[in-house]
Amino acid sequence: MQTIKTDLVILGGGIAGLWLLNRAQQQGFDALLLETGDLGGAQSVRSQGIIHGGTKYALNGVLTQASSSIADMPSRWRACIDGQGELDLSAAKILSEAHYMWSKASLGSKMTTFFASKALKGRVETISADERPLVFKDPKFRGNLYKLNEIVLDVPSVIDALAKPLLQRIIKVTAEDIQFDSTDNGIQALQLPQLRIEAQRYITTAGEGTEALLQQLQIDQPQMQRRPLHMVMVRHESPLPTFAHCISTGSKPVVTITTHPTNNGEQVWYLGGDIAETGVNLPAAQQIQKAEKLIAELLPWIKLKNPRWASFHINRAEPKQSSLTRPDSAFAQARENCIVSWPTKLALAPDLADQILAMLNQQQITPQYCADTAILEQLPRPAIAQPVWETLFC
Repeated sequence: MQTIKTDLVILGGGIAGLWLLNRAQQQGFDALLLETGDLGGAQSVRSQGIIHGGTKYALNGVLTQASSSIADMPSRWRACIDGQGELDLSAAKILSEAHYMWSKASLGSKMTTFFASKALKGRVETISADERPLVFKDPKFRGNLYKLNEIVLDVPSVIDALAKPLLQRIIKVTAEDIQFDSTDNGIQALQLPQLRIEAQRYITTAGEGTEALLQQLQIDQPQMQRRPLHMVMVRHESPLPTFAHCISTGSKPVVTITTHPTNNGEQVWYLGGDIAETGVNLPAAQQIQKAEKLIAELLPWIKLKNPRWASFHINRAEPKQSSLTRPDSAFAQARENCIVSWPTKLALAPDLADQILAMLNQQQITPQYCADTAILEQLPRPAIAQPVWETLFC
């Protein structure tokens, strides 16, 4: 059996793991990434692609830690998309240059007062009627509309841009194939059927899959929580790209709509927000009925051409919080020579990489190895996951 030595083994090929792989290689570390499925297939490709700036976390009029932690993310991602940031994501596709937030007319004064606060200057701007997206140009729209400093990305193209430069360092394995040679002092090696991998540090970025890894490694802390969502999609033939949160009197958007292209040239409206959180216990038919009614109420002038609806369940995987509340930031914690991490949100992948690289520096972990590329070339590579609407609509 062959043995290779490397500096870092990253377990999980979503955007968080891929971002870390790129940053680690950039810093001179020899790193390998292992993925048991398709790249981004568990959570990343099912996100809405919004690079949040924290505005939606401040709907109660107060800038929370969550809104502050994520405030710099749009500018960091934008620099990467422009080819001038810490990573080159110029090959990734932008679905929308901005995300929007709208309310019914009755909430206009609340929004005006809220967005006039100094704390949110630079994150939000008013726009004229001529600048509105097509869906909000109808004269029947009487609410207020604001433009947020938040781009929306095509997630599969981001995964491709992150994976392509380092594809030879990304290995497809099965969950059953991964075995750890562990002692009380940590992981000695990661054992595959025909290959033994020894590393200075083993880093989990597997989202929901991290829980099984922790059980296998007999690590009790940190613990993981699942916050379930029941997402809804409507596939249609209307040219109405829509990227917006609708707010009401609560502290969360009533619904968040993003629009995504399909392989046959149609569009999908992808619905998240409060409807996805409150509908977790509803059967699919009732959740879809609820979504249809909500869209008809919020956008009554819109009649989608040939709409087909579907829904699915997904869990947000995060470090455990009291009362299952949402974590405010990305999370990384060292356990012996393992680092357990969750990004908690797509936009926070750069922050998670910062935390892990800082942790390696604190632990005085420096580049030492160079894995045998001839051995790596013989190993299989994972594909990039398809968006869920390409599999649910047949």
